[in-house]
Amino acid sequence: MAITEERTQGYGFTDLPALMGLMTGDEKHGPAATSTLDALWVLYDRVLRVGPERTDDPGRDRFLLSKGHGPMAYYAVLAARGFLPADWLPGFGSYDSPLGHHPDRVLVPGAEIGSGSLGHGLPIAVGTALGLRAQGLDEPRVWTLVGDAELDEGSNHEAIAFAGPAGLERLHTVVVDNSSATYARPGGITARFEAAGWSALGVDGRDHEALYAAFTAPHPGRPLAVVARVEPKNA
Repeated sequence: MAITEERTQGYGFTDLPALMGLMTGDEKHGPAATSTLDALWVLYDRVLRVGPERTDDPGRDRFLLSKGHGPMAYYAVLAARGFLPADWLPGFGSYDSPLGHHPDRVLVPGAEIGSGSLGHGLPIAVGTALGLRAQGLDEPRVWTLVGDAELDEGSNHEAIAFAGPAGLERLHTVVVDNSSATYARPGGITARFEAAGWSALGVDGRDHEALYAAFTAPHPGRPLAVVARVEPKNA
């Protein structure tokens, strides 16, 4: 079966480079995409309680891709998990394609938010976790994936400072650290989250078992941050 044929099952992690290779054109933000590939796969393959048949299920987990300026890996994973047909991938970024350079929640099946503006995904995730709590929905978990450079934006720090004392236990943040941030943080990124009352872990962002262990680590009464370190963007 050709990789471009529509199918909804049977893809594995080793298929993702080929799926990403179907997306061509300018403004691909390749490093931004490839840095997230392993974390996205582990989440969608082993952690998130989501699926093509559950996109409107109130009990589903919510995944918010804040790092939406590099969506190729996200689209590849969504295709691999059956949310969208692989046939869509070659049209990435074209005028009539639903797969834009930033994901659009109205056009992309499974996308919870339109994203790409740096620094807005984590605040939206905090609001989503609060909204689910207010509705008495205790089972859904909220996950957001951000880049380390996004932490240069003050809106993230307001969200971090709020979420810890609020005890948003259903909130999870994955920070993909490819050494893109402008401003250094004494003690590193994990220390910033810990200081605000989060449970925070640092792992090798290419090690699937380490990612899975971190993603599923207990963190009673506190939100969880996992800092996934990958190779520097400009290496």
